[in-house]
Amino acid sequence: MNVRRSAAVLAAVAVIGAATPAAADTSPSPSPSQALPSALYGDSDPQYDGVWRQSLALLAQHTVGVEPSKAAVDWLTGQQCADGSFAPYRADTAAACDAKTMVDTNQTAAAVQALAALGGHDDVTEKAVGWLKSAQNKDGGWGYVAGGASDTNSTSVVIGALAAAGEKPAEVKKDGKSPYDALLRLALPCEGDGAGAFAFQPDKKGELVANADATAAGVIGSLGAGLVVEPGKDGTEEAACEKADGPEQAAANGAAYLTGALAENGHLTSALAGAEDQPDYGNTADAVVALAAQGAGEQADKSLSWLEKNAADWAAQSGPAAYAQLIFAAHATGADPRDFGGTDLVKQLGATGPAAEKTLVAKSDERKDEESESGFGVWWIIGICLVAGIGIGFLISGRTKRQQP
Repeated sequence: MNVRRSAAVLAAVAVIGAATPAAADTSPSPSPSQALPSALYGDSDPQYDGVWRQSLALLAQHTVGVEPSKAAVDWLTGQQCADGSFAPYRADTAAACDAKTMVDTNQTAAAVQALAALGGHDDVTEKAVGWLKSAQNKDGGWGYVAGGASDTNSTSVVIGALAAAGEKPAEVKKDGKSPYDALLRLALPCEGDGAGAFAFQPDKKGELVANADATAAGVIGSLGAGLVVEPGKDGTEEAACEKADGPEQAAANGAAYLTGALAENGHLTSALAGAEDQPDYGNTADAVVALAAQGAGEQADKSLSWLEKNAADWAAQSGPAAYAQLIFAAHATGADPRDFGGTDLVKQLGATGPAAEKTLVAKSDERKDEESESGFGVWWIIGICLVAGIGIGFLISGRTKRQQP
């Protein structure tokens, strides 16, 4: 989900004939004659990721106690097509969506997660969920576009949307198959290369090839979680890969694979041709969220520390979705996104879009106040963490670097 544009997604989208999304940090700026809406986050061309980055920005702000701009929320809801789906960007929302409008599951699922968290948009989210259900494949999963072959990233981000909207993903079935059935078919066995990982899709030969980006998404999706994962879950730091007879074991296997991939230097490397030796900041952030969701806190903390030291320039170049991904990673591990290696991610994200309505309460400040008022402060926090660990919070994976699943 690397700001969500992985090489795998780009290739898949090209195969099915959809427009190829541009990377967040390389997308062209709009021409002077095509000024961007003032309510939109980011200043790069939104053709391939407008709704995605807007959704992540709004969800990240909500997660840290910031009430987003009403205009920004209205812009997002106004992007919805009559059938409930979302395209990456509709410059003229007065014109009805038609067969040429490139709607997709990832933009739609991200919008559902953001609007469900904000509340008060049930009419929008219900229509969007209805469209997502209509686009479900017979294997139980979703492709990037309706009718496209199921992939791990798209299936996982839709699972997050279903859960956010109050649905039970396991009960959303097509021909008797649920999204978890689709994910299990995309999970690699415990023998051979990439043991325990998830593939994005089967390759041309029908074989599964490990993909770190898809694995991060697959872990989160298998746990029924979304882009936001609450901190405090306790779990096994590292476990041997075992045959996945259900989504929970598939998630554990995927987390073990990610732990191994991150162990050497703390980050994942890019899958883009010619950049294999370059760090992949977005996918590393997604892996942190996945490991935190599974309870593999030790490696999640180590990789978060690497991001704190190295990801500032990447986020500044990539824009709002990147800041949101880092906020999600910090939140999942209980770190302070307002002091992320000396960078205030919340402030930086806010600077990419319209001014927020208000800041409700910084959670870190709230904790400090409560600790100072009560001798039971530390134990209160532990208790809250234990309660938070009972539930689950999607990630899909960022998607315009991959922003597509």
